[in-house]
Amino acid sequence: MKHKDHYNDAYLFSLSQKILTVMPDFDEEYFCHSLIGCLDDKELFARLDCIVDAMVKSMPGDYTKNMQAFFNMLGPELEKPEGMFNLGWWLWPIGRYVERYGKENWMLSLSFLKELTKRFTGEYAIRPILKEHPQEVMDELIKWTTDDNVHVRRLASEGVRIRLPWSQKLVVALDQFERYTTILTKLKDDPEKFVQKSVGNNLNDLYKEAPEKADAIISQWQKMGKSKAQDWIIKHGRRNQK
Repeated sequence: MKHKDHYNDAYLFSLSQKILTVMPDFDEEYFCHSLIGCLDDKELFARLDCIVDAMVKSMPGDYTKNMQAFFNMLGPELEKPEGMFNLGWWLWPIGRYVERYGKENWMLSLSFLKELTKRFTGEYAIRPILKEHPQEVMDELIKWTTDDNVHVRRLASEGVRIRLPWSQKLVVALDQFERYTTILTKLKDDPEKFVQKSVGNNLNDLYKEAPEKADAIISQWQKMGKSKAQDWIIKHGRRNQK
């Protein structure tokens, strides 16, 4: 099944009931009637945006209160490192809502994304907040690199990627290079391949933008010693280098 096909009429009704459970004044009737039968000809992100548009028109206008309700809708955390797109896909419109409106209360949005990423990816939603408050968000992501939850550690890396697929290029990594280097360095020996792959992809992105900076990070690491995880990350990061 393609990602877009998850967001069908049955899903819309199910989502409306989930939101209604945590938000009693949610207008589920308007939400469903405005969307059901209207998404079949649309691609993934167009569907997500239609759902978010309908959510906004069906919910109270207070972003902070809406987010507090969404905390109560998240459900159980993922049990394994991967699986977010298989099991957590139903939460993508919530993440898209944060991506579009999260700057209204960026600190609350950031704390929400720390919980969202334990069920689904927060890598897209965090980018507008990171762009708006680069130092503060980077400082928080540095803390996340030592979190017990693998998904939180991965988001610390994946969210700052320069060339994240399906997303606009983000150069905060270059503007906040010292903090960026700290994030990757703290994750260079992470035991989970899920995190290692993200760190390697960061290096691969960096090689396309500023290869001398990528080499500088790797040189710094190699002076600190070697590890199996670090070796794999470096190889993955340099996979497109001749």
